[in-house]
Amino acid sequence: MKSNFYYIIGLCFLITGCNSKPDPYLVSNQSVGALTDSTTVSELKKIFINDSITKFIGGDEFISGSNIISIFDKETKSILLELTPKEALDSLSTIQNVRIMDKRYKTKKGLDKICDFGCISKNYNISSIQNTLRNLIISVDEINAYFTIDKKELPENLRYDMTTKIEAVSIPQKAKIKDFFIQWY
Repeated sequence: MKSNFYYIIGLCFLITGCNSKPDPYLVSNQSVGALTDSTTVSELKKIFINDSITKFIGGDEFISGSNIISIFDKETKSILLELTPKEALDSLSTIQNVRIMDKRYKTKKGLDKICDFGCISKNYNISSIQNTLRNLIISVDEINAYFTIDKKELPENLRYDMTTKIEAVSIPQKAKIKDFFIQWY
């Protein structure tokens, strides 16, 4: 009688474990939804079967032959992701850079495109902060991510000098994320 009980409990765990689907919008260091760091360009049509895929193929003149692939949600007509392959115009190339455009994509700790700097700093160790002309680039190596924050979000005295080393404590917690990227090497 006892062994039947354990058999039934084990079977229940097996059935519920097999039925749970992975979160289609989960962001981790090796994946963005069903997209992984080993996904090739040729596999995108299978992964995003219910979505629309468009490609921008630039020339060599100014943009070094970049090849941005945009994924649109067919229902809402909104853009989900922008992908940049490691090698332009190569269907066997893997994805190098993912720009997350849709707020449904989140990390396990709830970080998404509409979060603020406080959400980043509370949940992750900031690896580096780069000061550029118009933005700050916040890197989080733990999840292979980087974020841009418009310098308009900074106090006035930190906005205009690119040589100023900006520390995390100088960035307001409410500073909005402008862009959210995952980068695979």
